[in-house]
Amino acid sequence: MRTPRAAAARTIHRVLSGESLNHFFHDTLSQLDENRRPLCRELVYGTLREWPYLEAVSEHYLDKPLRRKDQDVLALICTGMYELGHLRTPAHAVVSETVSDTRALKKPWAKGLVNGVLRAHQRREGDTLEVAKSARHALPLWLFDSLAQQYPERYEQIAAAARSKPPMALRVNRQQTGRDEYAAMLAESGISAESEQTCEDGLVLTTPIDVGALPYFAAGWVSVQDIAAQFAAGLLSPAPDERILDACAAPGGKACHILEQQPQLTELVAMDISESRQQRIHENRERLGLPMTLLVGDASAPPESLLRESFDAILADVPCSATGVIRRNPDVKILRQAGDITLFADQQFSILQGLWPLLKPGGRLLYVTCSVLREENDDVITRFRGAHNVNVSSLTLPQGIATECGWQTLPEPHGTDGLFFSLLEKPQN
Repeated sequence: MRTPRAAAARTIHRVLSGESLNHFFHDTLSQLDENRRPLCRELVYGTLREWPYLEAVSEHYLDKPLRRKDQDVLALICTGMYELGHLRTPAHAVVSETVSDTRALKKPWAKGLVNGVLRAHQRREGDTLEVAKSARHALPLWLFDSLAQQYPERYEQIAAAARSKPPMALRVNRQQTGRDEYAAMLAESGISAESEQTCEDGLVLTTPIDVGALPYFAAGWVSVQDIAAQFAAGLLSPAPDERILDACAAPGGKACHILEQQPQLTELVAMDISESRQQRIHENRERLGLPMTLLVGDASAPPESLLRESFDAILADVPCSATGVIRRNPDVKILRQAGDITLFADQQFSILQGLWPLLKPGGRLLYVTCSVLREENDDVITRFRGAHNVNVSSLTLPQGIATECGWQTLPEPHGTDGLFFSLLEKPQN
């Protein structure tokens, strides 16, 4: 019988081995009984959000580090510590079930070890263990140092957001209904939500729910999208009869929002390098009933079918470190390394280089990342501006801070994700 705790430990072990949750966790959950999936999901996401702290705490109880092949045991210990500290499961049940799952991991020798660590941790409840400052904020050292240097007055807020559960924000499809009308539908269904005053299509649920419980979700009246991400369509300002390219479009939320705001476009092309991720765009397009052209292509070397100077506007929501959305992608705390940031920055610059010839003179390109690191944001735009004749527009949003080349929303424990926006304009010939 598959147990949620053993499945969580195996999942985290795979992340420790270098695999991304996005690549396999859905299949892992599908192998569990439906009633066991919520606990497994909570243990995986919660433990990964706290991983640097839990790993540091575990070192106080272990005589020596566990071998590489036994990192599943470490993962099991950390899920147990997370459950003891964050869930309402009775402590005796947490210890008993977690110890029992050493058999499910085929590591019966670890039974006494897991029992001893969890009981020692339980006895120290409320005591503060001495761990490094980065671990105390549940961040890897390299990222903690970067945030403390770049955001000396805000890094604690960013760190707190990275270990919090994200709010569930909705984007109401204005082609179907108004935000106030949809809020009333939610209330009639017993679902509590607040209007987001900084975003005219946004609502935030008091408590996250399954999307299937949202009124008219299948009919395309509403989508799930963070408030910060909803700023993108407004910043791009789509106008009638324009031709727009969303160059890194999957899963399609921003492309769909552009069409919801401006249904009279001549064409919206949604391109993504991944054929499998294109399926997500297709599903959103069909659910929302929106016309868009789907294309598989690499934004750094666009297909020849995309003609030079053929787009009035381009959205480039580029691949990045995801340091602004760690709470949604907590495996970043393990998988991402300091050296990755330079690689991302080079890729982002290459994407701008590839897309710029497709933009008409007088056109605009909105550069977006879900990073809070200057190296992927202002530094990339500064480098690009040094290589091209480009105007960088001044931006102002109701949340976040101005930067040299754009605007940065910052992750907040009960608020938005951390996204960077820079609006580039191509001068007229």
